[in-house]
Amino acid sequence: MFRFAGATIALLATLAVAVPAHAAFPEKPIRFVVAFPPGSSTDIVARLVGEQVSAALGQPVVVENRPGAGGNIATTAVMNAAADGYTVLIHSVAYSVNPSMFANAGYHPLNDLQPVAMAAFTPNLLYVHPDVKANTLAELLTLARGSKMAYASSGHGTTTQLGAELLFRELAKVDITHVPFQPATATNAVVSGQVPIASTSMPPAVPFVKSGKVRALAVTSLKRSPALPDVPTVAELGYKDFEANTWVAVFAPARTPPAVLDLLNAEINKAVATRSVQERFATLALEAGPMDRAQLRGYVESEVTKWGKLVKTLNIKAE
Repeated sequence: MFRFAGATIALLATLAVAVPAHAAFPEKPIRFVVAFPPGSSTDIVARLVGEQVSAALGQPVVVENRPGAGGNIATTAVMNAAADGYTVLIHSVAYSVNPSMFANAGYHPLNDLQPVAMAAFTPNLLYVHPDVKANTLAELLTLARGSKMAYASSGHGTTTQLGAELLFRELAKVDITHVPFQPATATNAVVSGQVPIASTSMPPAVPFVKSGKVRALAVTSLKRSPALPDVPTVAELGYKDFEANTWVAVFAPARTPPAVLDLLNAEINKAVATRSVQERFATLALEAGPMDRAQLRGYVESEVTKWGKLVKTLNIKAE
């Protein structure tokens, strides 16, 4: 009997050494791998959210910028990282577009990574130079049917291009030439009169709308934006359910434990609800978009389907 008890105690001691109790996540710094350069909207959101998450979880959040290939470099780096929650991806809506636009983006958006949390979004904005004789979207479309026009976007393959193409070519059946720019220069091209029309995200354009240097015609979210509450949505103007947002979300390697993903989702949702983050978002024409993981996965799936179909229809390829 005593030998049996002794053997049992010895076995339990061996197991205790062989299978140590795991410390609660997180027990070391978390790495936010950002798909775009420092100073981009994605980077700004990552740093704002990272600061709050760090304070809440008691561990540093290290922001690492890995730009290139439209975000694919950062995406594949995180896809191949350890699936433990310590390396996550901060990416834009391009995450849902790239697999259909690149011959080989290097990842499957729904299989290789898991959506973790929606950090922020902003509608895209349609606006014109003040010399354009159109005060409404309908007037612009009528004008474009009778004369050759062009629009600037924030870049080839972005939702600022794809949303405009969906509206102009697919829905309104109007041929308006696309002129891609870098995100920082598209608005300036319209302000200077180089291009008469623009479709960009809101942050670079809002100050020029408020100063009268450009005229806003419509936002592309389902609801009006608090940044420009007097500007109607495209959906209000006769194009039901039209939506083309620029968003920033967090993703993790596919096999990351659900409990870790749930914790990160909860903390990021709390972060974007804090007053300091909300106030900073407002200055950038960004909005918080908290979702649980199931809602976010459904949303990403719908974005992949919508933009993939349009990319195929218009035969848009990565440049």
